[in-house]
Amino acid sequence: MASARPIRLGLRENLPQFTLLVGVNALVGGMIGQERTVLPLLAEQDFGITAMTATLTFIMAFGVVKAAANFVAGALADRILLAGWLFGLPVPLLLIYAQSWNWVILANVLLGVNQGLSWSATVIMKIDLAGPKHRGTAMGLNEAAGYLAVAATALATGYIAEQAGLRPAPFFLGLAFVGLGLGLSLFFVRETQGHAEEESRTRDTPDEPPPQRPSLGEIFTLTSFKDPALSSCSQAGMINNLNDGLAWGLLPIYFARNGLSIIEIGVLAAAYPAVWGMGQIVTGAMSDRHGRKRFIVAGMLTQAVAIAMFAGLTGMGAWLSAAVLLGLGTAMVYPTLLAAVGDVALPSWRASSVGVYRTWRDLGFVAGALIAGGIADATSIETAIWVVAGLTAVSGLVVAIRMYETHLPHTPPHKHVPESR
Repeated sequence: MASARPIRLGLRENLPQFTLLVGVNALVGGMIGQERTVLPLLAEQDFGITAMTATLTFIMAFGVVKAAANFVAGALADRILLAGWLFGLPVPLLLIYAQSWNWVILANVLLGVNQGLSWSATVIMKIDLAGPKHRGTAMGLNEAAGYLAVAATALATGYIAEQAGLRPAPFFLGLAFVGLGLGLSLFFVRETQGHAEEESRTRDTPDEPPPQRPSLGEIFTLTSFKDPALSSCSQAGMINNLNDGLAWGLLPIYFARNGLSIIEIGVLAAAYPAVWGMGQIVTGAMSDRHGRKRFIVAGMLTQAVAIAMFAGLTGMGAWLSAAVLLGLGTAMVYPTLLAAVGDVALPSWRASSVGVYRTWRDLGFVAGALIAGGIADATSIETAIWVVAGLTAVSGLVVAIRMYETHLPHTPPHKHVPESR
């Protein structure tokens, strides 16, 4: 009987499987992209919903469920990619045939489970395959694939909606994505737990016993509050997705009320994740060479400036510049936060820590819907945008003051690992 193929860590060593997972994550991103341009406009035009808080209920439902699914995905440490796609299967059909806004909320509950399970699985599996030396590059490629797909789908659905109406044609893309993602995950994706175990073996030293795995409660406390780097990443991730919730839910309505066409709104909705997606290919690799902290701080402050530009400037040209700048700032932050969590957490409890981080991050959708929607209803969308810009700047300052550097070139990985007590 032939011996099992030896497990090796690295992008080049695992290129076919890594490339497949990049493609799968692009399909996961496309599932969100089908809503970006169309759904906020659908709320007003098809269902007559004008209150911002009510409009953003679909984002709140998505955020709560996705956060919970992230936690479950990390806690189980199983690669539940296939289960995520099964939950995504009904989403396009519910959006096509929705008779009331409750159908849309249900679709986003299922979409939240789809994203929480499937995206978490692809993140953890790529971290396992890449090993510590190329973790930032791996996360840059992963997030780039997902958000370039968000951008392309947002642009495509805007064009389709302009030509054929808000329903059903734009959501046919979602049906194609879920079918292809389900098939690839079922027949071609392989388990990567062995790669995580190999990393544990290669980093343990003979004169030191392997550290004890913390309990799930200890991992939650470390990632959320106790460890300065992990908790800084968690709060920054939450604010980052608060921004994304604003861009997803309020900005299309803001642009429409200021006279932009659906296709122009589609261009703006696509520009931000397109720059975000492409930029991560560079920023993830750069953080492998120069460290994580500086990219996170600079990215959060860049996002704050870009968000302020949406409220302070007017016109398609100015808003396109703001969308590009917002994408650039997000590209500096998004893969770097994930890589930093991977730096600190040991392989034995890394999946759980990533799950906790992603739980806090995606609760930002809920916070964004409540804060931005409530302020918009009480005052104006412009005021809500200014408040979000301020919160983003404060988050960047928190990282600058509290976080330690998690990835210094030429130092051993996991140098700053917190011990379990």
